[in-house]
Amino acid sequence: MIEEEKKSIKKSFVVKNDKGLHTRPATEIVKCLAKFKSNVTLKYGDLTVNGKSLLGIMMLAAECGASVHVEASGEDAQECIETLLELADQQFHMKY
Repeated sequence: MIEEEKKSIKKSFVVKNDKGLHTRPATEIVKCLAKFKSNVTLKYGDLTVNGKSLLGIMMLAAECGASVHVEASGEDAQECIETLLELADQQFHMKY
């Protein structure tokens, strides 16, 4: 059996939501990333968390204008990152 090489992709997004990454946008991130097999981490400041963990994302306390670094590794890492960045660009479907 040939072991697949795991791809690791790093990107970042800027939080555009006026209220930052609170419960609702964090929930949207978790729902988005649950579809992918890749491992995803989010980093803001000195804290790095599992991107599929609601509490982890909320612990980041990323405010509007914050740059959040994303790293995904796995067979669908590229698609995973692209989907997350598109979600962030759409302000996590939040309308205020």
